[in-house]
Amino acid sequence: MNQKLLGLYGLKFNPFSSELPTEALLQTSRIDSFCWRIENSLVREGGFALISGDPGTGKSVVLRLLADRLARQRDLTIGALTHPSSRLADFYREMGELFTVSLQPHNRWAGFKTLRERWAAHLQNTLLRPVLLIDEAQELQPSVLCELRLLAATQFDSRTLLSVVLA
Repeated sequence: MNQKLLGLYGLKFNPFSSELPTEALLQTSRIDSFCWRIENSLVREGGFALISGDPGTGKSVVLRLLADRLARQRDLTIGALTHPSSRLADFYREMGELFTVSLQPHNRWAGFKTLRERWAAHLQNTLLRPVLLIDEAQELQPSVLCELRLLAATQFDSRTLLSVVLA
């Protein structure tokens, strides 16, 4: 869309662009409430949250808005899983890259232990749980989702080390 046409309607950005900046996105009260709950509850207590809806209803946009808001929090580690359809070995490779941990995909136990130690140290130092954002979560392999659930909790599921938002 050219600048003349944008100016005619008083627009700064092309509203149909997929690269629309987050400040140009509409934040309804429901989106604001969801983001507030993630920032003030899930990040401090851990667990899983889900953004659901029909195709084209803005789930990925809400995830972008949430990522932008979380990025403003000091000392919060945020990772976004970019390849949700991967198998376990690739999942561990990506988790290692996201959370700057050197992992050997063929040694899942060491990767599991190292990631949990990293998250526990982060929690102890900042009192905030790292956040993992997953878009297109319906593509997750069941084995990866189970592994993620096991990774996120410790002490017989009484202590959560990670916050996960699925869209």
